Amino acid sequence: MFSGITSNNIDSKGRIVLPARFREELGDSFIITRGFLDCIQVLSIPEFEGLRKKIKEMPANMALKLQYRIVATAVEVSPNSQGRISIPANLRKAAGLEKTAAVVGMDSRVEIWNEDKFNEMVSTNDETMGAALELLML
Repeated sequence: MFSGITSNNIDSKGRIVLPARFREELGDSFIITRGFLDCIQVLSIPEFEGLRKKIKEMPANMALKLQYRIVATAVEVSPNSQGRISIPANLRKAAGLEKTAAVVGMDSRVEIWNEDKFNEMVSTNDETMGAALELLML
């Protein structure tokens, strides 16, 4: 399980260090791709394959949208000796990543966010949050 939030710099070559605890769980190589929201998802290869399989089982019109967003943008990466991964320019642009990023553990995946977008998203209490809290009976 991935959890925790760190703030990390993105260097001029588009590389970012993932926390060691995340790299250990992800393995020697893993997948980065566009996220469900305005972020980048980082998934172990088995987790990505499970997601890909679930997408293929969806109705065609839904599956196609998710395939374009998640499968078509997926890249297998391996950290270098300093623990850095290179994020392709198209993924950095899609997530609005520039100099710093929030690296967020999200249970079965890791997300990489533009730090300002992440802080804005988590500080916003909307109807969805209220409904979710009701379902949890909090």
